[in-house]
Amino acid sequence: MDEAARRAAPLVVTVLVVIGAILSSQRPAVALAGATVAILVTVALAVRAASGWTLALGLSVAAACVAVVCHDHPANLGWFTICVLVGWCAFAAPAAIALTFGGVLMLGFVGQWLVYSDESGWGAWIAGTAFTTVACIFARRQRVLLDQLREAQAGLADRTRAEERNRIAAEMHDVIGHALTVSLLHVSSARLAMDEEPAEARASLEEAERLARRSLEEVRASVGLMRSGPADAAPLPGAGDLPELVESYRRAGAPVSLRVVGDPGALHATASLATYRIAQEALTNAVRHAPGARTEVELRVEGDATRLTVDSDGPPGRRTPDGVGLASMRERAEAVGGRLAAGPAGTGWRVEAVLPG
Repeated sequence: MDEAARRAAPLVVTVLVVIGAILSSQRPAVALAGATVAILVTVALAVRAASGWTLALGLSVAAACVAVVCHDHPANLGWFTICVLVGWCAFAAPAAIALTFGGVLMLGFVGQWLVYSDESGWGAWIAGTAFTTVACIFARRQRVLLDQLREAQAGLADRTRAEERNRIAAEMHDVIGHALTVSLLHVSSARLAMDEEPAEARASLEEAERLARRSLEEVRASVGLMRSGPADAAPLPGAGDLPELVESYRRAGAPVSLRVVGDPGALHATASLATYRIAQEALTNAVRHAPGARTEVELRVEGDATRLTVDSDGPPGRRTPDGVGLASMRERAEAVGGRLAAGPAGTGWRVEAVLPG
């Protein structure tokens, strides 16, 4: 029961028992005493925010006082107080307690009817009490379900935001890691060739600049996915861009080869992007951990499966199977329904991803 309803309940009870006392056939002193006790009890229950059996017992006392005020007169409007008390209990106590409380009050009306059998109005109060009890229990249940739904929606929104942050972080890791690795190779080449071959040094620096611009476009494209208008962002790379990716490493002096079997364009966009990012991260790791080692990339697009293999001749001892890059590649593969394995193979290191076609 919320704060506003708890404050309003004693006020409603006060108005109804005062009306009942005015219309009562009892002696004024008895009616006034019953009304006063009922008001004080309900005010105390509201102030203490009572619940459970404590609330039911307190409301039972108030109901008994109402019975004293409105005794043997079913036409007294003060009996509406009973419906208010039943609704209060149904909203603030468990359903079992509310049903018990409502049943006890209905038995009280039955007793009144048996004693004053010539009065048919007691049946209406029995029906009204039963309806109020059931209706308020269902209303409380609906409110609880609504609160649970809101909490679930809030949790889902938080999880979605966390997953989106992780996805963007993975994109940034792959794009920036590749850009820095290859740019570093070009800058190193330019530094070594600066004195004897300035033209080659200039070409290396231009290639590093071109790669930095391309990487910046990819960063903008990735960030653009978080906006409401992603159509304005640059297109993300795919499996069809693997030759250009491999060529960027070759221009930087890394011995990388590529073999493609099948049509990469047949892959759907999600699998195509995952293929590109896995190859990009695998090559970045190969160049970073085993510079100068020969690396072979093979992409097979056959039927309902796509297999990407990156074999490096670099010594496997220089890599850790639990690194961030490997975790990112594995998550990408699993996100599109595939799998990824990475580990020592022969004298080198192999990354193998199998993705749905």
